[in-house]
Amino acid sequence: MIISLIIVAVLIIITVIIYNGIISRENSVKRAWADVITQERQKNKILPELEKIAQHYLQEETDLQTRITALRASLAKLNSDNPDARQLENVERDTHQLLSGLQVSVEAYPELKGSELFNNMMREVTEQQENVGAAIRLFNQNVEEFNNGIQMFPNNIVNATITHKSSVTPFQDSIAQQGFEYRPDI
Repeated sequence: MIISLIIVAVLIIITVIIYNGIISRENSVKRAWADVITQERQKNKILPELEKIAQHYLQEETDLQTRITALRASLAKLNSDNPDARQLENVERDTHQLLSGLQVSVEAYPELKGSELFNNMMREVTEQQENVGAAIRLFNQNVEEFNNGIQMFPNNIVNATITHKSSVTPFQDSIAQQGFEYRPDI
């Protein structure tokens, strides 16, 4: 009788520990996603200033203005409560395309290339993009830990019976993936 009670108590304790671990890892994913959104929004704060500078020098380049405005709108749509790696992938692709287009425009307007203000803004955008990359790496690490925490035994039993959490999709950069012929066999 006492042995049965001890076994039940141990199982309850293990279940509570696993449950709390799942919830903790889920919260880490949410926090990491919020950090990605924060970094993207920080980058978004710089874009209006870059837009003003580009507008000053590139009056005829309305396409650039349109793309900056569209990118700002895409960044605003990212939801910090709902990790959506595909939406972030689209924003990152648009950012890459915008920066590539901006470099082409700079070549057409040498006076813009020489502008200290423009160069400082481009450095700031680059730094912000690196911060986004770091936040994405942290997000993916948290996603991996969360997914492992709900898929590995015995956590998967607790998840299936109590928490019912679904795996989270990690962020993937489709543009970067295009540069690789290798694909893992998993």
